[in-house]
Amino acid sequence: MTAPGLHLRSKVRGLNRLREILAVLIIHGFEEALAELGLLKAFGPLKRRTASASPEVSRAARFRQALEDLGPTFIKLGQVLSTRRDLIPSGWADELKRLQDDCQHLDFAIIRQRLEREFPSGVDELFTSIEEQPMAAASLAQVHRAVLADGNQVVLKVLRPGVRRLIEADMEALASLARFVEAHFRDLGYSPLEVVDEFSNELYSELDLTHEAKATERLARDFADDPFVSFPQVFWQATTRSVLALEEIKGQLLSRISLQDLSPRQKRTIVERGADAVFKQCLELGFFHADPHPGNIFILPAEKICFIDCGMTGRIDRGTSDQLADLVAAVASEDLEAVVRAAIKLAAADPALAIDRAFRLDVAALVSSLHDSTLEQLDLGALLDGLFELFRKYRVRCPSDLIFLIKAITTIIAVGREVDPTFDLVAHVRPHIDRLVMRRYGPRAMADRLLGSLTEFASLAEDLPTEIRLFLDRVRRNNLIVRLEHQGLDRLTATLEHASRNIAGSLIIAALMVGSAILVLADRLASDDGLLSTFGLVGWVVAGLLAVFQVIASSRYLSKKRDED
Repeated sequence: MTAPGLHLRSKVRGLNRLREILAVLIIHGFEEALAELGLLKAFGPLKRRTASASPEVSRAARFRQALEDLGPTFIKLGQVLSTRRDLIPSGWADELKRLQDDCQHLDFAIIRQRLEREFPSGVDELFTSIEEQPMAAASLAQVHRAVLADGNQVVLKVLRPGVRRLIEADMEALASLARFVEAHFRDLGYSPLEVVDEFSNELYSELDLTHEAKATERLARDFADDPFVSFPQVFWQATTRSVLALEEIKGQLLSRISLQDLSPRQKRTIVERGADAVFKQCLELGFFHADPHPGNIFILPAEKICFIDCGMTGRIDRGTSDQLADLVAAVASEDLEAVVRAAIKLAAADPALAIDRAFRLDVAALVSSLHDSTLEQLDLGALLDGLFELFRKYRVRCPSDLIFLIKAITTIIAVGREVDPTFDLVAHVRPHIDRLVMRRYGPRAMADRLLGSLTEFASLAEDLPTEIRLFLDRVRRNNLIVRLEHQGLDRLTATLEHASRNIAGSLIIAALMVGSAILVLADRLASDDGLLSTFGLVGWVVAGLLAVFQVIASSRYLSKKRDED
């Protein structure tokens, strides 16, 4: 359990960091937007610095620059958002793809201290040598070449000291910002707190390098029998939560190869093997490398492929792959109703979207754009990308597993088109899609589902007499309880109560005014301005005050409702 003092310090640190974030956003020209959102007023006075935003630079570019200035957490946030076009516009996502987390490298003495803390038995006992000059210096970690005591050449990924504390403060600040936005803006189509929570889980996972080690090892096992695809070996004796030791790959990064130097056969072979590997992971294995861009692919001799940096992985369960098969089959048969149902199930969207006329028209347009796409010709990347755009348009927040699946498939398709634009990648990956559909609709799959249904019916038939007996017994004993739960009626109930109070108040005011008038009139008819007139005047005053109070209360109620909307 967290100590109260530590929790309070974390809150204060998060609030201070939030003010720094807002100040940086102001520098990059977002002061007006922050003021409209009410953030400047909500989080207190800020240290104002001269704004440096250029009007010629787009808002998306200025946002990217702000994230770079804010440091590692926000660079990672931008990189994650670049894959989430269901949350941000496509133009902003494309701009955020340019985020680079190259940083100034730390002095090796600091890295050495980290290694000594991680390996108290002795760094020199574990390594015969470690290169002091880093291979790369990113926002979260720094990479060095090293040689283990057993002679294996490795690359060491070492977390930067203090990065966990910095990220904790940043996440506290983001959580405060998300709570504010969620409380004041209800019609976003997604929950900011859920987005921050999802990002937090992913980021904290990256801070435990054993997760990347286990993912790398699992993918290596999955492709152990494939002579054309590999993953680095993990050396567990030199791996901890803060240090990852992987086999040093002797090859060329695809991002650094001059494509003009490759023959047409080499290009085609690279595209074939890369696409086969990713589609096998996504559609057959259910566990996949979620970021297979050229900077994460090594080309080894004889065009063998080696994937690195397995920190971002995705999982697809059998139910999701079945839904994907339903979608593919429905598009291939141009069955609009089936496409709509499959798309809604795949995204776990509100079933009411199925009767939205605009959504149905957009789905029909997507299916029409893939016309003549028989199962043999269907471009799965184009289908998923188009569907993703529809989800963003209708504010459907996609599950993270689907996001990673779309990212992996569209990324490797883009890599294939860049390496060899002449290669028919759609036709090449057709066997993977065929197997996906056959696993769902093949004779064996249909027989398995029929057998499962029969087993369920048999179980139901076996349990039904007992359930009926219990039901009838409760009816005889008057023990049957029916619970009804209404949802979405709170606003209606509050409105009815407010209207009832207004009506009751109006009746009281009207009665006071009529009664007071009668008293005054009776006194006048008696030609005596006495006690009755006094009571009448008091009644009018009370009625007037009640009317004023009722108008004020109604105004406040309506203002509150507008704020909630």
